[in-house]
Amino acid sequence: MDERTLIAPERAAALLAAGAARAIDVRYDPVGPSCDPKRGARDFAASHLPGAVYASLDDDLADLSVRGRGRHPLPSEAAFTETLSRFGLTPDDAIIVYDDGNGAIASRLWWMLRLVGHARVAVLDGGFAAWKSSGLPLETNARAYPRTHYDARYDAAAIETSAGVVRKLADGAIALVDARAANRYRGENETIDPVAGHVPGALNRPFAENLDATGRFKSPQALRDEWRRVIGDRDPRDVVVMCGSGVTACHDLLALEHAGLAGARVYAGSWSEWISDPSRPIATGA
Repeated sequence: MDERTLIAPERAAALLAAGAARAIDVRYDPVGPSCDPKRGARDFAASHLPGAVYASLDDDLADLSVRGRGRHPLPSEAAFTETLSRFGLTPDDAIIVYDDGNGAIASRLWWMLRLVGHARVAVLDGGFAAWKSSGLPLETNARAYPRTHYDARYDAAAIETSAGVVRKLADGAIALVDARAANRYRGENETIDPVAGHVPGALNRPFAENLDATGRFKSPQALRDEWRRVIGDRDPRDVVVMCGSGVTACHDLLALEHAGLAGARVYAGSWSEWISDPSRPIATGA
């Protein structure tokens, strides 16, 4: 598998049929007042891509017991090692990750795998919705894989911290880009976090703007042009993306990478970590 950002459903189907890739399902009910965290697992049990395993955002891709690090803190390296080993994965596997459709959750696992040096990973463009609408094969049985040992070690340099954001914004060393919807960025209609607003100095690029009218990612050139209007001539390595809890920020990172603008970092704790310290400043409006 040569894909490193996105993969089309038909191409993914061919690789899975040939046993040349593994699929991981990360479907998850969107965060909000009516969120059902267990719905993704039920949807997986009903049908999923051939050979897929299910990873829970709350249980496998985050450690909700951690306090002060946002709503979806990264799991420890030991916990992520356990998850990947339980799935029977090795560092050489080609991995296709997918969610319901827009890539908002799948991009989180894509980023986490990249954090541990896993190069052969791509997000299914259009997700389960695109796969199903293309009439591609589905399974209902859950396959079991022999346990492996996948030694997961995060690249700390790719993770931005609150202290780093404070220092680098003050120095003008980074462009901080918030992936939340514009109304939440402005501090309007906040229904998820207890404090509304954004980090002073942050720019706004809602992750939904990375997608076209069909729910798939825009072309690399279109994304490049649009992102250049956000970050200007900055080196992508001086860009930090954030969101509410460090999940949809990864969608912006994926879009940047797909556009050929590689090297940005994720503020892992994002807004929900920022507001955990009442001494940190808050801005509202555009």
